[in-house]
Amino acid sequence: MADEKKPGNQVNIDLPEEIAEGTYSNLAIISHSHSEFVVDFIRLVPNVPKAKVKSRIIITPEHAKRLMKALADNVAKYEKQFGPIGESQQKEIYPPMNFTPTAQA
Repeated sequence: MADEKKPGNQVNIDLPEEIAEGTYSNLAIISHSHSEFVVDFIRLVPNVPKAKVKSRIIITPEHAKRLMKALADNVAKYEKQFGPIGESQQKEIYPPMNFTPTAQA
């Protein structure tokens, strides 16, 4: 039958409790080489001069492109349901860094 799913197409994903809680981030710094993208998720706290990377994700360029498309799709669905997401008009102030990121989100 056409509606039956093939067993090879399913992935069983385990989400441990400590990961399921998530980690808050309000800054992402993205850099890349020819073979990978590195996304550092950072939490900036007001009146604290030092911020820490809370999570680093390293992915292939192909996966980065799929992630970009999935995020764009989800933002469009969110805005359709809840309305446009506003963007801050104030100048963003980022912590000084000793390297040049290729993008910030």
